[in-house]
Amino acid sequence: MILKNSKIGISSEELSVRSLIYFIMELQNLFKYIGNYLLEVDETIAVAESVTSGFLQFSFSQMKDASKFYKGGITAYTPDEKINLLKVDESEALACDCVSPNIAETMALNVSKIFKSDWSIAVTGYATPVPESKQKLYAYFAIVYKGQVILSEKLDLHSRTKQVNAQLYYTEFILGCFKLELDKHHENRSIS
Repeated sequence: MILKNSKIGISSEELSVRSLIYFIMELQNLFKYIGNYLLEVDETIAVAESVTSGFLQFSFSQMKDASKFYKGGITAYTPDEKINLLKVDESEALACDCVSPNIAETMALNVSKIFKSDWSIAVTGYATPVPESKQKLYAYFAIVYKGQVILSEKLDLHSRTKQVNAQLYYTEFILGCFKLELDKHHENRSIS
């Protein structure tokens, strides 16, 4: 399939590559802010993800001096791996296809314990419409600070969003929310 962009024919594959490049370029300021903040306050982060399939981990690895604050992550794509590695409840996992607010929160809490990090982020959801999602695209994510869930949200996307674009959007949105939580944390530290 060729889509017309001006006078140049661009394939959908090229658009996906361009989306990835644009995503990386747009996130540079976000990366810089998050990395600098975590370095400044000497705090660490870990990630558990499924629907974003490593994009969050990739993002943290791109931050300057990442090894000083980014402890690592787990991509658990199947229910078995979420149950075994991240200790989500098996009956709940099977009942909801591992996609619920509680699953995301449990993933975030347990990845923080595994890596002994101050912060953690987890996400689970759908990047393609499937019968289990009722043909919809959505994800649940959670942000944890020092063993407490401080943000747990659902993100909905249009069902015709391409898979890679859905994964990129989820990642960018979650990192943006994390930056906002860091801003709140900074304000609270300033007041104390």
